[in-house]
Amino acid sequence: MPAYSTWYSLHQNVDAATVERQAALAAAIGCESIIVDDGWQTTDRARGYGHCGDWEPNPAAFPDPSAHVAEVHRLGLAYLLWYALPFIGRHNDAWDRFQGMILREEPHLDAAVLDPRHPEVRAYLVDKVSRAVEQWDMDGLKLDFIDRFAVSDPPPAPAGADRADVHEGVLQLLADLDTRLRRTRPDVIVEHRQPYVSPGLWPYATMVRATDCPLSPAENRQRTVDCRLTAGPLAVHADMIMWNSAETPESVAVHLVNALFSVPQVSVDLAAQSPDRLATMRFWLGVFRRYADVLQLGTLEPARPDLGYPLVRARDHHTTVVARYAPLPVALPDRRAADGPQTLLVANADSDPVVLLTATRPEQTLALVQDCRGEILSETVLDLVAGVNSVTVPTGGLLTLTREH
Repeated sequence: MPAYSTWYSLHQNVDAATVERQAALAAAIGCESIIVDDGWQTTDRARGYGHCGDWEPNPAAFPDPSAHVAEVHRLGLAYLLWYALPFIGRHNDAWDRFQGMILREEPHLDAAVLDPRHPEVRAYLVDKVSRAVEQWDMDGLKLDFIDRFAVSDPPPAPAGADRADVHEGVLQLLADLDTRLRRTRPDVIVEHRQPYVSPGLWPYATMVRATDCPLSPAENRQRTVDCRLTAGPLAVHADMIMWNSAETPESVAVHLVNALFSVPQVSVDLAAQSPDRLATMRFWLGVFRRYADVLQLGTLEPARPDLGYPLVRARDHHTTVVARYAPLPVALPDRRAADGPQTLLVANADSDPVVLLTATRPEQTLALVQDCRGEILSETVLDLVAGVNSVTVPTGGLLTLTREH
């Protein structure tokens, strides 16, 4: 289900009151979880990762994590907390403790990468990260930067290591963490993201996310569809969707439609959105929710990967959803393949409002056209001819065809 992320909207400027305010607004537009990103563990706002590793809440911003999580749960949202798992920062108490157990220093990040071949490193990280679920009642974790463990020329296993290879240490770390988390919460939510979404990580994740591509709906579409084709049993999330404060509701809808075949994560200040933009979010997140079974679990048929998937289709026995990202015709599915009413949704994310429907034979169908806010523009019976039929669907709008026998 749709999620809210604090990263692009708030960056490190998070505290309990701000998160709770955004959580209430996110629940009102259809989100079911909130992901609190970097900043919860430090008063520093200069970026970098010099304050990662101790993983203690900033007491000024989160004086009572358990009460804060309980309030977010009361608002109706699950709670996920961000951890940059590989990093130990220079400004942490644990910096000196692990100086002999690092893979490399990263001075530009004000941090170093821990060596997971050491059982002491793994045990420390498992204990620290598990507190979110065991003590604060979090629903899950966003585990970031797993790819930073990778080394092109790993040093020989040092004294005290119990794994010869770094990748073996990483897998052991993730397995130990998974076992520990599920003791408390068997349905724990764990996010990984590109580029570390290989099948080797499937046992330790419930969702994977497209890597950062802020303000680029086209890249978000391509990345999420790529992930859908390779994600196996995992839910695929879009990179956090954001937009310029001056963008129109139609542009907001285009951002959301480009993530239609994944789970959208929204990351804007919801308190600063106009009524029209909020209406657009409520409408499209409602479409995500209502048609989640076909959008995420149906047969996915993306067209023309060489062109960045300009048209994507998902279908089950009774519903077909097509998203149009370029002025391409949309073929009506064969109605004889189903034994009951069929629904065809066409989401128009292209600037051209003339949608061409191609039919193999004449038929009548009920046609509902809605704008980007969900407002009904027309509701008519269409007499389709064999061949090409045109219907006007505004940018960011939705056409719903209901085909009865």
